[in-house]
Order: sequence, then structure tokens, then C-alpha cells
Amino acid sequence: MFKSFLRYRYKTLLILISAVSAIASTFLITALGNGIIEMYASMLRSDGDIIVTQKGVADTFFSDVNLSIAEPISKMANIESVQGIIVGAGAIDVVPIAGIYGITPNRMPNYKLLRGSYPKGGEVVLGESIDSILKHPESVELLGSKFTVSGVYASDIGFENGGVVIPIADAQKLFNKSSSFLLIALRDIDTDKESIVTAIKSLNDKIDVKSTTEFIDNYNQFKIIRISSGVIASISFFMGFLAIVSLMSMMVNDRRYEFGIKRAVGISRGRIIAEIVAEVLSLTLVAFFIAYGLSLVALDLLQHVEKFQGYLSGRIDTKLFVQLLLGSNIMALFGALVPSLIAARVDPIILINKGA
Repeated sequence: MFKSFLRYRYKTLLILISAVSAIASTFLITALGNGIIEMYASMLRSDGDIIVTQKGVADTFFSDVNLSIAEPISKMANIESVQGIIVGAGAIDVVPIAGIYGITPNRMPNYKLLRGSYPKGGEVVLGESIDSILKHPESVELLGSKFTVSGVYASDIGFENGGVVIPIADAQKLFNKSSSFLLIALRDIDTDKESIVTAIKSLNDKIDVKSTTEFIDNYNQFKIIRISSGVIASISFFMGFLAIVSLMSMMVNDRRYEFGIKRAVGISRGRIIAEIVAEVLSLTLVAFFIAYGLSLVALDLLQHVEKFQGYLSGRIDTKLFVQLLLGSNIMALFGALVPSLIAARVDPIILINKGA
């Protein structure tokens, strides 16, 4: 059944390389986009059942919520904790840009200390990745202000591991805001969130209050990342498979003589087409799983490249796996079936004469 692969080994190799490249690039682009979303979403979900942001602001980086409302919120029924966070970015010594997180004291335990202590005024703790890049400094400069390094922490979230954490009072001076958002943890997850959301909204007419899940599902920046990565990945996928379709069509056309002989000896059209389908599916599946394996290795390596500061992280979920598996096989079959169906309808003698 697969003798044609050996007979047309160079075209087969080109098809395999093209398919692996198209599928792997789609895996990587989509997975990295999903990884960025998942990292930021994980940060928001940690100790946050409800999130408070500034009304009318699409991005948390530009949001400014008065931290003073944290105290009345913390006194409401079923509230476990209220954490204030300022998210920003800027140059940190030789690193051109990195995340800067100003947090209230009750959020400090979220960052696992590897050495040293949590920061006080004028101090900073470095993420493990950026500490390695800066060669374990004793002090750093953030946006023109010098800070003493009090310790180093580790975080499973790449953004945080490649950034720095400072007390929120220092971040307020750097970014000239009270807080970017508040994360509110509930004592009982079965608590009626809507009633709490309504109560918090009544405290200030300049805030927007949502459950963290609702916020993540509707966050504009996440939508932009999903759409952008999806468009780029789709273009890469279809451009790659256009080449594959062309190569498969050429291979099938080169086999017209073979099809004519088979038809002449009584082999049915259906059987000939079924053999082609089996060959194409087998080749595409081999390419798919090679691409999948290479993508997993590449994603793991990217997470450990020092200069990326841990910001690149990817995840290949089941939905993406199935979509690419079906899409790649459909595209490959289309490239092989069209010329084979045409050839199967032609008189065997004509096929033999044209293929000779």
C-alpha cells in the first residue's frame, strides 16, 4: 500500500516536512497566545473570587481604584480578604522592561520566598528569573528610583517570576495611582456573589465589580490576544497546507499509469481511492504527531530561555489538539482526493497511455 512513498521519496519527504512545519507553527502560535492569557488569568484568580476595577477602563494597567474602599469591603459578611494590587511595567537596571507589582501586605504570602525576606518600604523582592538575569543584585533601579533587594521569590506564573514585587505604598508613588484593582476572596464559594457585587458597587460610582470568572471571560485584552494569535496561526496553517495540497496533487497525477493498470486488471475505483485515502491519512498522522512532539519540546525550552524572563509559556489543550488533527487531515485529503477522483473516472486505456 505504501510503496508509492518509497517510489516518490523526495516528494513524500517534502510533504512530511511541510506538514510538520505548518502544524507545529500553528501549535506554537496558538499555545503561546493561550499561555499568556492563562498566566494573567491565574494571577487574577489567585485569592480572587471578585475583582474591582475602574469603571470604563478596558485595561487593568490603566485602571485606578481608590484603595480606601478595601476597608469597608473587608467588613462585609462572607469576605475572607481584600487585596490591593498595582500592575505596571518598566525598565529594571539592564532589563528593558519587566513587570512591577505593588501589593498589599496580605498578598505577600502568594510569593514563595527562596531567600531573604518580604519587602518593606524602599525594598523589593525579585522574581527568580529576573534575579538570575541581573546576577543576584543587592539593589535595583525602578523607573528612576533605587530599591534595596530584600529577597528572591518563585512563582508558577511567568509574568510574576520575571518581575519584581514591592509594597503598594512604593508602587503608588511610582505609578501615581492608588491601586489597579482589588481582588476579593470569599469565605464560602457558595455565597451569593451577586448580592456582594451589588453591595460593593454602592460604595463608589467610579468602580466596576465583577466575578473573576466573568471578568476573565470578557476581558478585552484576552479577546485581542485570542483573535490575533488565531489569525496568524490560521494564515500559517493554510499557507503551509497549500504547498502540501499541491505536492499531493502532483504525486497522485504522477501515478495515473498505476491507476490505469489497476483499473485494467479489475480493481475497482472505490478500492483505488480507499488506498490513496489510507496512504494520505497515515502520512498526515505521522506528520501531526511529530509536530505535536516537537511543539511540546519547543514550549518547554522557551519557558527556560533566560532572556524571555519566563514570560513565554504555552499550553496545548484538548480543543486545539482535536481542531488541528481534524483540520490537517481534511486539508491533506482534499489535496489527494480531487485528482484521484478525476483519474478514477477516466478510461483505463487513456490513463495508461497518458501515464506512459
